[in-house]
Amino acid sequence: MKSFDVAIIGSGPSGASAAFELSKSGISTVIIEKETLPRYKTCGGGLVFRGLKMMPFDISSVVEKEFYAIDTYFSKKHPCITTRRKEPIVSMVMRDAFDNLIVEKARNNGVTLLQNHKVVDITFGETQTIHTTEGDVTAKFIIAADGALSPIAKIAGWKETRTIIPALEYEVEVPAADFERLSNDARFDIDAIPYGYGWCFPKKNHLSIGVAVVIKTNKKINLKEYYAAYLKRLGITEILKEEGHGFVIPVAPRTDFFVQKNVFLTGDSAGLADPLVAEGISNSILSGIQAAEAIIESQLDPEKAAVLYTEKLKTGILPEIEKAKVLSYHFYSKKSFRNIILMKYGQYAAEALTDLFMGERTYPKDYLKSITKKIKDAIF
Repeated sequence: MKSFDVAIIGSGPSGASAAFELSKSGISTVIIEKETLPRYKTCGGGLVFRGLKMMPFDISSVVEKEFYAIDTYFSKKHPCITTRRKEPIVSMVMRDAFDNLIVEKARNNGVTLLQNHKVVDITFGETQTIHTTEGDVTAKFIIAADGALSPIAKIAGWKETRTIIPALEYEVEVPAADFERLSNDARFDIDAIPYGYGWCFPKKNHLSIGVAVVIKTNKKINLKEYYAAYLKRLGITEILKEEGHGFVIPVAPRTDFFVQKNVFLTGDSAGLADPLVAEGISNSILSGIQAAEAIIESQLDPEKAAVLYTEKLKTGILPEIEKAKVLSYHFYSKKSFRNIILMKYGQYAAEALTDLFMGERTYPKDYLKSITKKIKDAIF
């Protein structure tokens, strides 16, 4: 039986970043992955600059395109708003290559990788016994980085308290003329789908195109129909090849706790994607690093590690998510108010959001007061 100090379940940005952080401390660490790396992962693959700055090594080998400008389209009444920066606002990656790069960096530092090991159960105690399809693994700590569905959270006893939204994305190959036309800009189309947006992210040889409903609604929304309509909006009439994937994004965190039974939830398993734009890679990286830091700083003391990790979340990611959640509700469900504001403050709002992507600012503390004032200013 293999034994480690920390077992990380899942090899995405959260788990791989946690592994790399732990690898620098000499703490014995294993990544348990149910598939063989590199493996395809459904994701827009837009790594915003705040996430890029967290990377402790160069990732240029897996960056397919960099965009120093972002175009955001609204209704016909509102023109496209473009923001520009000197650094890449978003770097496009394919998650199979990106995730595998971080894992390989961790392995080079001594982390063990167990592939094709699907976790089927866990026996909890002072040491956790992780039962996989390929045998048992023991560890004092478990970092659950197994994504939005998070079987590990269910095994450990968490009930579902996150807000989870649906999304649909296609990897699309189009004729050369269309690719040339669309590959120069990273774009968002607000209201391409009710209560959400569409995106077109150019990669090296294809486009990642998708739609997502960003706030929870009781209305039935056919994502495939809106995706088809979005293709028309983009001017795409011929598709050479496409592969679609439905997925979900947790855009509100768990409401109870993030650690129990020495299991630390990170990334999507904790529900840490940004509620306004549904971007999850940067918070996944950060939460993975913070879980590792808490274990290191506690000197492998479970109680101290749990407290440290919770404190890190409460002073960083969680307040930002809470503010973004309220802004998201107003932005997507109160279109009339939003459009009034955009007429006068559209560029300012887009610049502020870009600053968030760049890691140069946080969400404002007095957002409700600010929104109310801007609505009054715009009307009167």
